[in-house]
Amino acid sequence: MPVYLIGTLDTKGQEVAFVRDELRALGLDVAVVDASCLNEPTIAADVTRKAVFEAAGTTLAAARAANDRGQAVTTAARGVAALIARLHTEGAVDGVIGLGGSAGTTIATAGMRVLPIGVPKVMASTLASGNVRHYVGDKDILMLNTIVDVSGINRISRIVLGEAARAIAGLVTLRQKQDASADKPVIAATMFGVTTPCVERARRVLEDAGYEVLVFHATGTGGQAMESLIADGLIAGVLDITTTELADELVGGVLTAGPDRLTAAGRKGIPQVISVGAIDMVNFGPPETIPPKFADRKFYRHNPNVTLMRTTVDENQKLGEEVARKAAAATGPTVLLFPLRGVSAIDREGQPFDDPAARAALLTAIRDRHGAVELIELDHHLNDPEFAETAAYKLIELINEQGRRASSPAALSMRARQ
Repeated sequence: MPVYLIGTLDTKGQEVAFVRDELRALGLDVAVVDASCLNEPTIAADVTRKAVFEAAGTTLAAARAANDRGQAVTTAARGVAALIARLHTEGAVDGVIGLGGSAGTTIATAGMRVLPIGVPKVMASTLASGNVRHYVGDKDILMLNTIVDVSGINRISRIVLGEAARAIAGLVTLRQKQDASADKPVIAATMFGVTTPCVERARRVLEDAGYEVLVFHATGTGGQAMESLIADGLIAGVLDITTTELADELVGGVLTAGPDRLTAAGRKGIPQVISVGAIDMVNFGPPETIPPKFADRKFYRHNPNVTLMRTTVDENQKLGEEVARKAAAATGPTVLLFPLRGVSAIDREGQPFDDPAARAALLTAIRDRHGAVELIELDHHLNDPEFAETAAYKLIELINEQGRRASSPAALSMRARQ
């Protein structure tokens, strides 16, 4: 299977040719993808730009006639993503590598994000030293800073582009061996620094019961990655202790996971235990980065780079409604677990974010809208061992119950008729 090398051959042909030759010298089969549009390519491609634009549902002629660079980049990204997705489905992708500036990075990483975790992905980009969340998303893309612009082969670009080639070659040829834990059912759990004691205790219970636990840091990308793996069918159960990303999405913090957070397990029918960990806070950077409209709010300086803002009574009501609504829409076994004594390490008696009225608003909204989903209220703090153990054992119960239903004579007979 080839490694697909993606570039805009009208402007980066020399640099793509250099990486192609490096990869071939390393023994890899390489297929060059041309994602350019407006000018003529300077080297030949294995996957032509005509094929790229047709995969996007248009034609190269139409894209060139529009004479709009931004539109051409967007369309090429869509086409590359469609092509790579199809080739992977056919079992014809060993890895993907791209190089370029803003346009090349946009196009190539679109093709990388459609691939599952474990397929090698390397992007040599002039943007790699900045915020790359938009390009990486929830996938395992290795971003390599090119230091200089991707413009010619010189003493710097030769080194960095050579590093990119060796990186993808290493990832392709030195495949990770499957370990014994691969046969264990997988649990996804969400954690924040202020919910760590809870999740760590629950993780030990689940691992002792024979599960492998993947813990996702609830920083926006963490929640997105978890939702993606659930949607891909890789998760047997979800311990969604830390739903703080919902607060960032609602209020405008920097760690949102988007509006679809807390939906994948419900759509897939995956057993889940949901709680309200760290919903007491919205995340910002250093104090000077906080929008002026929040000047009169309550803040806590978590560290020099992270400032936390306490969610209000009104915000907690809205968050409770959202949590309850998404839980009630779930098609699989779901339980809501509420800690009456606080939802994070700094939301408890004597701590900076202790706010009984906000917790009450959160709970009342959940009570009013959780529908047929079981709601368990525990007179514990979220980080108390008793709360963590209840969450873990309840999830195990839901998974086992679903397994028994799936293997019942009625279920087996129904599947046989389908």
